[in-house]
Amino acid sequence: MSPIFDFFFGQYADYETYYIILEIVAVIFGLLSVWFSKQNNIWVYPTGLISTSIYVYLLFKWGLIGDMMINGYYFIMSVYGWYVWTRKVDDSHFTPITKTTKKEHKISVLIFISTLAFVFVVYQMFDKWTSWTAYVDTVTTAVFFVGMWLMAKRKIENWLYWIVGDIISVPLYFYKGFTFTSFQYLIFTIIAIFGYLAWKKNLDSSPLILSK
Repeated sequence: MSPIFDFFFGQYADYETYYIILEIVAVIFGLLSVWFSKQNNIWVYPTGLISTSIYVYLLFKWGLIGDMMINGYYFIMSVYGWYVWTRKVDDSHFTPITKTTKKEHKISVLIFISTLAFVFVVYQMFDKWTSWTAYVDTVTTAVFFVGMWLMAKRKIENWLYWIVGDIISVPLYFYKGFTFTSFQYLIFTIIAIFGYLAWKKNLDSSPLILSK
């Protein structure tokens, strides 16, 4: 085994084969989900549900409570987002891409603060304040919770939260020993940047023309 391969994938030596396979499958569907989101396509949710359900199982097995809660929340919000994206606002238009209102910005702040408090309590209960990564997990969980809520509401600002959270998650997951997931977040970051630009173009040109 080469030093480079061992550096990136050596941590998988002690993993069960089916854990590795499940992580790869979850990564593939996660990437598909973000790509469909960039395309403003409803398939963001079916693919996302597959990815998040696998990650909930894996993260539970790995004892990563904060990460598991993020994906559990993703699963719930994917169901909600699926409904919102397919709900017609009139006879011919589905829920459009829009900018976040002042009220929604306030709700976003509330979600962020509430998530910080919730994760703090959960980590206290499970005695998870054992590493600096727990503190970073708390922040990224709050960032992603807001991002997922805004995406479900089809708000363009959701991409800004995803970009920040993804950038933090790349080195974080690599440090935790999940190389495939770390690579996934690296690709997520790139897609999120293009996703923001694509949604902005859509919003500026024809805000009521949507992918079903």
